[in-house]
Amino acid sequence: MENSEGMNSDPIIKRIRTHDEIKEAANLAEEIWTEHYMPIIGSGQIAYMLDRFQSVNAISKSMEEGNVYCTVSIDGHPFGYFAIREEDGTFLSKFYVKKKYRGLGAGKTMFNWIIEFSKSRGINRIWLTCNKYNEKSISIYKHLGFEIIDSVVTDIGSGYVMDDYVMEKKI
Repeated sequence: MENSEGMNSDPIIKRIRTHDEIKEAANLAEEIWTEHYMPIIGSGQIAYMLDRFQSVNAISKSMEEGNVYCTVSIDGHPFGYFAIREEDGTFLSKFYVKKKYRGLGAGKTMFNWIIEFSKSRGINRIWLTCNKYNEKSISIYKHLGFEIIDSVVTDIGSGYVMDDYVMEKKI
């Protein structure tokens, strides 16, 4: 895979385990979320959600509760991350790639890792939630074989809600 910086190697998936790796994921979240979600949910909700779900403390707590976080990198340069947990199948709670690395196959590499993780545990279903107005991500998930199976609105506090589709892929 050749990325936008001319690096020519395959993406590497690495499980996050250390405080520095957690910090790295939180930094990636801030960059990716600010760029991607500003037109969808605005700066106030982005700041709230980064603190509540994507900060060092939030990621650390989530990992203590059994969530698996991984980064994806090329030539030692991390450019994305994902998080999953076993919950009525494999719940894909986070799946983010920096803009300049999108469309180069890294998402497929990440997704294939998740499929193998799931199959190794006898799981035959991956599911996720995606903002209803995040048309590009919905399109990508459909391309990967996901179908919309439900619609949910979740109150996340401070006057904010997540207005999402529930999407599922059988594996």
